[in-house]
Amino acid sequence: MGMEAKIDIEQLLREGKMIQTAVNGYSMYPTLVPGRDSVVIEPLDGRPGRGDVVLYRRDGGILVLHRVWKAGPDGYYMVGDNQTQVEGPLREDQLRGKMVAFVRKGRQCAVRSVPYRLYAALWLRMRPIRHKVAVAIHVLFRRKRGPL
Repeated sequence: MGMEAKIDIEQLLREGKMIQTAVNGYSMYPTLVPGRDSVVIEPLDGRPGRGDVVLYRRDGGILVLHRVWKAGPDGYYMVGDNQTQVEGPLREDQLRGKMVAFVRKGRQCAVRSVPYRLYAALWLRMRPIRHKVAVAIHVLFRRKRGPL
């Protein structure tokens, strides 16, 4: 029987290391999909801005990867791409790292690319209606693939 080593993501980020990890959950759908995508996260270098995808720890809770809705003097407000409810304010000490790329089908996609930045800006602006848009995208892709 093999033993799996438990990896402390937060410790690696504190040590200044970049990590790549699989996506769990659907809060960042349709941008990130579990079982399909992984994310590359680096330690924070400065303050994250609107649209950045940040790894943070909820007080007494889990690690979460969501997009910055806004950053203000009272903290950070976050929202998942598949959510309309904004969470916050979060304190600076809750932030762990920032997504710099995601990996899909073996290809790494940088978040600094112009197409990604345009997509992220549009998706943030569509927050009030994006759940309906995400459902439509899901239905279209399901039809395209055919029955399971």
